[in-house]
Amino acid sequence: MLSEKGKYAAATEIRRFVWAEIVWPLILEINDVAFSLKQYQKKRDEICQRENMKVGATSRGLVSLMKKGILRKEDDIYSIHFRLIPYMRLKAKCDYAEAIHEVKFR
Repeated sequence: MLSEKGKYAAATEIRRFVWAEIVWPLILEINDVAFSLKQYQKKRDEICQRENMKVGATSRGLVSLMKKGILRKEDDIYSIHFRLIPYMRLKAKCDYAEAIHEVKFR
């Protein structure tokens, strides 16, 4: 899945993967703006097993999403940026490009 790329390209690829395959589907599945670390780990493990990936390959993705401002962490609870809530309510597709655009450029 994740290819050999430069440091920054690989980080972006991991961040996009974690958002598109783990975080956003989890948000839609639980229909809530926040999720626990346990919920994330369960979803991550399912996806990694399905994609035949090591869990470690996705480890930096969640932290990277927080650094970009898409996610916020309080204790063991992660929540999406408030500008992404309408997408969740509509059960709309929200890929990484759309998420970063909403968070950074609005």
